[in-house]
Amino acid sequence: MMFYSTLRTADYDNRDKLEMDLTDNLSIISVIGSNAPYVGLLGTVIGIMLAFYSMGDAGTIDAKKIMVGLALALKATAMGLVVAMPAIVVYTLLLRKVEKILTAFDIAQDKASK
Repeated sequence: MMFYSTLRTADYDNRDKLEMDLTDNLSIISVIGSNAPYVGLLGTVIGIMLAFYSMGDAGTIDAKKIMVGLALALKATAMGLVVAMPAIVVYTLLLRKVEKILTAFDIAQDKASK
């Protein structure tokens, strides 16, 4: 956020260059936000597989072991969502800030050309 507050659009004469500088690291936040649920889902699948493996290995069905394994698996999903949701919110807010800066730049360019 600090970058956006210290940015001087008057230093730019090309809108594309300004847009490139403004969106330079936004893709990282987007990738984190969009892929974190999949990492959580992978953790869930692995957790469930381990729960079934331990049941099969023991040869008995123990409800306590199943519940502990499933609880750990669901924690992986929850952590993926805990990471993804704030990342998507931050990405959306920063993208809106970029749009506002670009619009202000366009208005300033139009005024300068008249």
